[in-house]
Amino acid sequence: MQTEQNYIVPANTRIGHVHLKVANLDRALAFYQGLLGFELITMYGSQAAFISAGGYHHHIGLNTWYSEDAPPARAEGVGLFHTAIVYPSRRDLAVIFDRLRRAPYPLTGASDHGVSEALYLNDPDGNGVELYWDRPREQWPLKADGSIEMYTRMLDLNSLLAEL
Repeated sequence: MQTEQNYIVPANTRIGHVHLKVANLDRALAFYQGLLGFELITMYGSQAAFISAGGYHHHIGLNTWYSEDAPPARAEGVGLFHTAIVYPSRRDLAVIFDRLRRAPYPLTGASDHGVSEALYLNDPDGNGVELYWDRPREQWPLKADGSIEMYTRMLDLNSLLAEL
C-alpha cells in the first residue's frame, strides 16, 4: 500500500502536451507545422494554435497571449530547457534530419545517449527542441548494478542518413 510519502506516479502516466509562449504565431507555425510536419488541429482565435501528430487533440499548443512580439527568454534564466519529440523509429529520425539538412535549418547538437539518439535545435523563439528515437529497451546500456547507463557521445549523422 502506498502512502503519501512513498507515492510513485502510475507506470502508464505520460506527458500529454507542451504549451509554448511564442512571439509570432505565423512564424511558430511555419517551424512546427511547415518544417517539422505537425498537423494543425485548430486555432483558438488569432492568438493560439493547437498542433499534433496523428490527429490527437494537441501535442503542442502555441500562443501569443502574453508574449506577442516579445524577445526570446534568456538562456541563463529559469524555464523550459527543451521540448523532446520522440519519433517511432531511427528511420523516422533520419527523415526529419534530412528535411532539416535540406532546409537548411541549423542544429545545436546531435548526440547518442545510449538509450536514444537525438538531434537538438532551437525554434524561431529560441525554445530548445530535441528530436529523438528510443532504442529498444533490451538494447539500453546497463551499469554493473543493473541501472541504466546514459551518456552523451557524438551521433554519427552519416550512419543516421544511411537509414534512408
